[in-house]
Amino acid sequence: MHTFQPYPVELLEMNPFIKIGKEWALVTAGDKNDYNTMTVSWGGMGVLWGKNVVYIFIRESRHTKKFIDKGEFFSLSFLGDAYKEALTICGKKSGRDCDKFVEANLTPTFKLSIPYPDESNLVMLCKKMAAVPITEANMIDPELMSKWYTDNDMHTMYVGEILEVLAR
Repeated sequence: MHTFQPYPVELLEMNPFIKIGKEWALVTAGDKNDYNTMTVSWGGMGVLWGKNVVYIFIRESRHTKKFIDKGEFFSLSFLGDAYKEALTICGKKSGRDCDKFVEANLTPTFKLSIPYPDESNLVMLCKKMAAVPITEANMIDPELMSKWYTDNDMHTMYVGEILEVLAR
């Protein structure tokens, strides 16, 4: 087990275009008895409703979605370059068919009953604030449907308040 220290959100110096969009992150949700994780590469962070927040997008078909929908909390975790294969496994395999933590050689850890991988360098423990379905009706650019949603497997945008940031 690694030792994580609280890290003030105000001191974060990270580029979300690189950290989320290029390096990817893991979103993990559930409880100590049942949890799942998946790779995310769509999302961001900022201030909304007077809170420091992250926002992520998860398709309807993803197994992790049921854990986020059911629970009140989730984590957003960032791992080092050595874990690119683990991130790939967590993005390609389904938790319906395997234990992704075992498959990706990751260790589940919990704080405030929120699961996250112990191998993370940076973890954001989040409280779900909103779940906003993305629908064809609210698409302004008609090319988005033909480029990203030909199978109608739409996303839900989740906004989570950052309760605590942990760093190792």
